[in-house]
Amino acid sequence: MRFDAIVIGSGQGGNPLAYALADLGQTVALVEKGPLGGTCVNTGCTPTKTMVASGQVAYYARNAERWGVRTGNVTVDLPAVVARKNKMVELFRGGNEKRVRDRKTLRLYRTHARFTGPHSIQAGDEVLESDRIFIDTGTRPGLPPLAGLDSVSYLDNASIMELSAIPDHLLVTGGGYVGLEFGQMFRRFGSAVTVVHRAPLLLAREDEDVARELQKILESEGIRFLVSSTAVQVRQDGSRIALTVETRTEEGTRTETLTGSHLLVATGRRPDTGDLGLDRAGIEADEHGYVKVNDRLETNVPGVWAIGDVKGGPAFTHISYNDYQIIYGNLVEKKNLSIKNRIVPYSMFTDPQLGRVGITEQQARDAGRKLKIGKIPMTQVSRALERDETAGLMKLVVDAATDKVLGAAILCSEGGEVVQILHTLMLADQPYTLLKGAIYIHPTLAEGFFALMESVKPVD
Repeated sequence: MRFDAIVIGSGQGGNPLAYALADLGQTVALVEKGPLGGTCVNTGCTPTKTMVASGQVAYYARNAERWGVRTGNVTVDLPAVVARKNKMVELFRGGNEKRVRDRKTLRLYRTHARFTGPHSIQAGDEVLESDRIFIDTGTRPGLPPLAGLDSVSYLDNASIMELSAIPDHLLVTGGGYVGLEFGQMFRRFGSAVTVVHRAPLLLAREDEDVARELQKILESEGIRFLVSSTAVQVRQDGSRIALTVETRTEEGTRTETLTGSHLLVATGRRPDTGDLGLDRAGIEADEHGYVKVNDRLETNVPGVWAIGDVKGGPAFTHISYNDYQIIYGNLVEKKNLSIKNRIVPYSMFTDPQLGRVGITEQQARDAGRKLKIGKIPMTQVSRALERDETAGLMKLVVDAATDKVLGAAILCSEGGEVVQILHTLMLADQPYTLLKGAIYIHPTLAEGFFALMESVKPVD
C-alpha cells in the first residue's frame, strides 16, 4: 500500500509530524509496535517526573519540622505511587490514541517495522511504500559488560517503576540522569541507596563545580557514592544481590562487594535500530547504531529522515519536538531550518533541579574562548532563604569580547524553570548586561539574577 508519508515510531517528534501531515489531507501510515507516545510518555518524562513529585512530597513531610510543621510517622505507599503514575501515563497515552482516531487519513499499524528497500517497509503482513519515510524509533537501555548480569534480576528505567515494594537497599550502576533521579527518588521513599559511577565526577558533561555541588547535596540526603569505580561482577546471593566493585585510588585499586536488595542498571542508552533493516534501505548509521543525518535531519537516502533520540545528540523530548518543527518547516512551510547551532536548554529533575543551557565553562575554555564568569550560591537569593532551600548555585558563562551568554547552570529548587530566562536572552542574541538593569518580581528565584549579573568578572 502506498502512502504520502510513513512515520516509524510514535515518539515526541513522530507523533506531531504524523498528525500535522494528516491535517493537510495527506495519507500517513504510523507504525508503532508498542504503546503510543514513545519513551517520554510511557517510560520516560511523564512517569518518572510523576514519581519524583511523590518523592518530593515524602521529603517535605519527613522534614516538616524544618519549616515549623509537625507531622506523624511518614511512610510511602509505593503501590499508590505507582497507580498514580500509571493513571498519568494512561491520560497522556489516551490523548495520543484519540488524536490518531480523529484523523481519517492517518492509519495506525501496531506492529514492528523493517525496511525492505529505500522507500518501502514491512509492517506485519503488509508492505508499505512512500517517497517520504521518517524514523523515530528512539533508544533502549544499554547494558554494561558486567559479568553475571544475565543471572540476576536487575532493573532498568522502566521496570523500576513497576516495583510494588520499596527496596531496602538499591544499588545503582551509573551516575547520570537516570541513576541520580531514581537514586534520590527511592532514597526519599525510604531505601538505602549506593551509586557506583565509573568517572571521578558525576555528570561528565557538566562543570566540576556544578557536579560536586550536586553530589554534596545528594550525599546530605544519605546517598552513598562510589566514584572512579567500576562494577565488575554481580551474582545472586540468596534473596540479595552481591555487586563487586573496583575503585581506583591514588594508592591503587580497592575491591569491595556491596550487598543490596535490588540493582538498577543505568549506564546509558542505545539506539533502537538493530532490527530496523537499515542496510536494506542503504541508510547509514554510526558505529553505535545511531542513524546519520545532515543539518536538515535527512539521511544519506533522499526522502528518509530521522527524528529524536535515534539520530544521537541531545536525548531530550523537547529536542525531538524541535526536530519535528524543523522537518515540517522545511517540507511544508518551505523554510530553511537547520539543527546547526541550535541553543539547547535542558534540566535534570533531581531536587534541586539542574537547569542548563548552552555550553559549560570547560567547553568554552577548550574552544579557546576568553571568558567572564558569574557565580553565586543560593544563600544569596532571598526566595531560597525564605523557602529554606538554599542548596545549589547559579552560574553564568559569558564571552568576554561580546558580553553574550555562552551558557548557564542553575542548580536550585526550580532550576529548569529559571534557566529558560537565560535561554530567551541567548535566542535574542543580547548581552548579559541587559538583565543587570531588569526588574524582577520580589521575592522570586529569578531575582537572584541581580546578584548573578553583578558577580560576572573576567577570568584567566
